[in-house]
Amino acid sequence: MKINNKTKINTYNAGTCDIAVIGAGHAGIEASLAAARLGMDVICFAINLDSVGNLPCNPAIGGTGKGHLVRELDALGGQMAKIADEACIQYRMLNRGKGPAVYSLRAQADRRIYQSVSKHCLELQSGLRLKQAEITEIIIEDNKVAGVVTETGAIYSCQAAIVATGTYLDGSIIIGDMQKDSGPDGLASAKQLCAGLRNLGLNIRRFKTGTPPRINARTVDFSQMTEQPGDTHPEAFSFDTDWELINSATCYLTHTNEKTHAILKDNLDRSPIYSGVIEGVGPRYCPSIETKIMVFPDKNRHQVFIEPMGLDTEELYVQGFSSSMPQEVQEEALHTIVGLEKAEITRPGYAIEYDCIDPLELYPTLETKKISGLYGAGQFNGSSGYEEAAVQGFVAGVNAARKIKGQDSFVLRRSDGYIGTLIDDLVTKGTQEPYRMMTSRSEYRLLHRQDNADERLTEKGYELGLKTQADLNAVRKKYEAVDTELKRLDSTYIGPSAELTEILNRLNTPMPKSGISLSDLLRRPEINYDDLKPLDKERPNLSRDIINQVEIRLRYDGYIKRQLKQVQEFSKMENRRIPQDIDFKKIPGIRTEAAEKLSDIRPENFGRAARISGVSPSDMTALMIYCERQVRG
Repeated sequence: MKINNKTKINTYNAGTCDIAVIGAGHAGIEASLAAARLGMDVICFAINLDSVGNLPCNPAIGGTGKGHLVRELDALGGQMAKIADEACIQYRMLNRGKGPAVYSLRAQADRRIYQSVSKHCLELQSGLRLKQAEITEIIIEDNKVAGVVTETGAIYSCQAAIVATGTYLDGSIIIGDMQKDSGPDGLASAKQLCAGLRNLGLNIRRFKTGTPPRINARTVDFSQMTEQPGDTHPEAFSFDTDWELINSATCYLTHTNEKTHAILKDNLDRSPIYSGVIEGVGPRYCPSIETKIMVFPDKNRHQVFIEPMGLDTEELYVQGFSSSMPQEVQEEALHTIVGLEKAEITRPGYAIEYDCIDPLELYPTLETKKISGLYGAGQFNGSSGYEEAAVQGFVAGVNAARKIKGQDSFVLRRSDGYIGTLIDDLVTKGTQEPYRMMTSRSEYRLLHRQDNADERLTEKGYELGLKTQADLNAVRKKYEAVDTELKRLDSTYIGPSAELTEILNRLNTPMPKSGISLSDLLRRPEINYDDLKPLDKERPNLSRDIINQVEIRLRYDGYIKRQLKQVQEFSKMENRRIPQDIDFKKIPGIRTEAAEKLSDIRPENFGRAARISGVSPSDMTALMIYCERQVRG
């Protein structure tokens, strides 16, 4: 075996495991823990153990759509929510001014605490070994994963491998004219594995992401900025967190201005994005500051959030100012922003290019179609974000374990939640840019709220063996209490009275013509559960999360029923299977493009086939007619 065609090394048999997880970022963590907890012998390989659980971009968990993923993962038995609650230093529920469907929890984390908790969790897990090693080759025998090889020549036999390489795979950091092989934060990139993956016939692509500069808090004038405090009563990510959360950090808001934009425009010829140095495709929804000023030329300012990297460091993250400009340009532009006139850059912003797979190469289990036992997760699958990575790692880890055990695959549908939507989007539609989860991607936003993830998915976690009977009983008890309270409110009537008149006048909502139920009062948007306390003599002592569920169900009852009906229609299509040996090109009336797309992706049901880009309703009609004729013989 040769490394870089120069150094010949001896290989040796280092032992066996069931599953090798390549990478210990957020995808690798969840994949390793899920598989080990399902009884597998797992080895998780990190290129550097100091990178375990790293937050190389913003040290924050959650956000719009992303917070939903974290809650769903927690309900299934994942770890990210629990780690976040131990490490987060400021919680904010986003989108409070909108409906509950888009409420999304976001929290700033202490970067080093998050890493420490993550690494220790892996170290403590029975059935899991954590090792520092770069995997340079995946051994394939009879088109199945048979082992992995490290750069030192250690060969570990295994039945499955999960590639969770993040941005390390042939990673290249770019700052202005400077370009070097590197993973995030200056750690080594994983170069040798790339060639092997291509040799396996996988369609490997080049994506790009970036990060803003970090600055020293001592050099920032916060008095000129707008304070962004955390929530007064923070909510946890994990449904199991039973301690009081404390916001121990503050964020601040400032803005770019016309001077900032002028400096960036004057130096666009030095931008790697516009000079052609950067070839990878970047994220649409998290663009660099130089891209923002070109895409939105009519905007004379953009938001810049100043966020702490942790409690025991003076480093701050300049959210909204991602850049790969030369360091001196970053500094000059940064100093035009109010409050940052004297800011000292501790780490310059940079772009990072990396290799990833075309997710159309994957089944919904996240196993590759070409190699049995080879799975992908996280940014390797073309997604962006810690949260997107974590849920994919979980699904890959569960499916690798279940395949080895001879059990049925674990696939979440779009109708199950955001995790199902994310994976379905990736493996059915593919992506031409780093995929980011947003609430707008789900057709069932009102059903898939972050607050009811436990109701939707805990039973699935229990069936997997990753949630306990006590967990399931607690969730059932919670929602039984919700149903009981809804029935009580519906059967409790309030007659006309001076007290009712005073309350309704104060809340600026009209008096009913006669008696009215408490449930009908609560359906009014101006009234909340606590407003009715003086009128409700039989009010039980309920927890805040139960009260929230009661209010949401009453106010959105009609919409919820409508979406449940849509889910029923969706399920009919998802349950209608497509024979896997079908030759789509022989179907009469189907267009060539559709036949090619269906042949490449090979959807297992009609619902997924209908969502493939390039497959029209007329193609679906032709497919249905053909399948019905085949069944009739």
